[in-house]
Amino acid sequence: MRIFKPRYTDKKTGVKQDFQKWYCEFRHLDRPHRLPAFEDKRQSEGLGRMIDKLIVSRMNGQGIDAELSRWIENLPDRIMRCFVRWGLVDSQRAAGGKVLSEHLRDFEQFLLGKGNTRSYVDLIISRTRRVIEGCKFVVWTDISASKVQGYLAELRTDTKDKKGISAQTFNFYLQEIKQFCRWMVQDRRASESPLQHLKGLNVRTDRRHDRRALTPDEIRRLLETTAAQPERYSMTGPVRALLYRLDVETGLRANELRTLKISSFDFDNYSVVVEAAYSKHRRRDVLQLRPDTAAQLKQFVAGKLPATQAFNMPGKPVKMFKADLEAAGIAYVDDAGRFADFHSLRHSFGTLLAAAGVHPKTAQTLMRHSDINLTMSRYTHIFRGQESEAIESLPDLSLPSEQAQEQTKTGTDNDAVYMARSMALSGTKQENDAHYGAQKSDDDGKTQNAVKPILDRQKPHLSQNNGDIKPKPTIGFEPITSGLQNRSSTVELRWRKFYIGRIILKMS
Repeated sequence: MRIFKPRYTDKKTGVKQDFQKWYCEFRHLDRPHRLPAFEDKRQSEGLGRMIDKLIVSRMNGQGIDAELSRWIENLPDRIMRCFVRWGLVDSQRAAGGKVLSEHLRDFEQFLLGKGNTRSYVDLIISRTRRVIEGCKFVVWTDISASKVQGYLAELRTDTKDKKGISAQTFNFYLQEIKQFCRWMVQDRRASESPLQHLKGLNVRTDRRHDRRALTPDEIRRLLETTAAQPERYSMTGPVRALLYRLDVETGLRANELRTLKISSFDFDNYSVVVEAAYSKHRRRDVLQLRPDTAAQLKQFVAGKLPATQAFNMPGKPVKMFKADLEAAGIAYVDDAGRFADFHSLRHSFGTLLAAAGVHPKTAQTLMRHSDINLTMSRYTHIFRGQESEAIESLPDLSLPSEQAQEQTKTGTDNDAVYMARSMALSGTKQENDAHYGAQKSDDDGKTQNAVKPILDRQKPHLSQNNGDIKPKPTIGFEPITSGLQNRSSTVELRWRKFYIGRIILKMS
């Protein structure tokens, strides 16, 4: 590697002068190359060192490390084109200087190649393009995490014309632009994603469209009223009622219902098939039907060709469903601000499964969810009165009325408590001895010796030694202090109170 400034002769004056820029001269694949660097010598020397490092990694067959990758991505476009032409950098690695609109077209083809539907791909591309254009990003090196965060924060701000986007929509935009950046890294067009550390918002703090489940009475009223309604959006009332019933008994999504054909129904096995191309998780789903619903569907499709679309649904059935709700006297938005839109029928399906006692794993399979938390947390609701019924189902922990009345009449319960408290409060040995003597004078003679063995076990053991009675310490209690042999220790007195109280409660 050689850093130098070439000299040239001015044609007018004939004087030799130096070029303004420094040049880097090196060899790669036994070919000499000369690259215009920068006007600053130190900056040009740094470029030469990085070129040497790049040549060594290419000759040794080693991968380009993170430092080299970041350096390549920030190179000027003229230097990048030279590196690609000389074989120092491949064309994919040189994509850092390519405009983002071209990358976005390649990303679109990648998503379509994975088998995603056209509408799903268009949604991702439109969200990604809006962020790129809103932040005024042109090339990959322009992408900045702070600019993305700031632009999405502006979209959340309310204006006079319209309300700002919700936290959920914020997360959608962030998710799509991060997906595009991850694809750039996976396709080796970039070394790392500049948005990798960004996180979404907590959607629970800004709920805009919470749905609710319809109760069985509301569903019956909706189906009955809709069947008598006139034609709306090219669908008669009975056909709309059959569509709602099929949805609430299978949990099919609106797009899945729209793609059903006559051949999708198997009336012999009471099932309906959703092809993998139209299923959200791209798997062929076979859903069971109720026999009575299958009979109505069979009558409905009689005489139609197998390839015919089963239901001529509008693009967005929200307005159609809202009109039928209004005809049935069902509020589109309840007092809690929850919506009863077309997708609420799927919520109703999950809630009815839970109310019927269906096992959560079975409900997850029928809902076709990959996560049980989605089934139980989002699509399972509680009907009014279920919490009260659950509390009432707990066992009754109160005492039987006859036993409570008997204790009140005899006073045994209160007497026992009173005697136990009295003995616990008595702190002298004389009171204990007086109670002990009173038990001896019992008429029936059954309780004469009931307390004495307990007290004897709690007294310090005595041993005879040369005619003198000396106390023998009891293991586990306080040692007897010298000069206080005639007094009971505090711990011993507490144990006496405890056992006397228990005996009195038993006898009562």
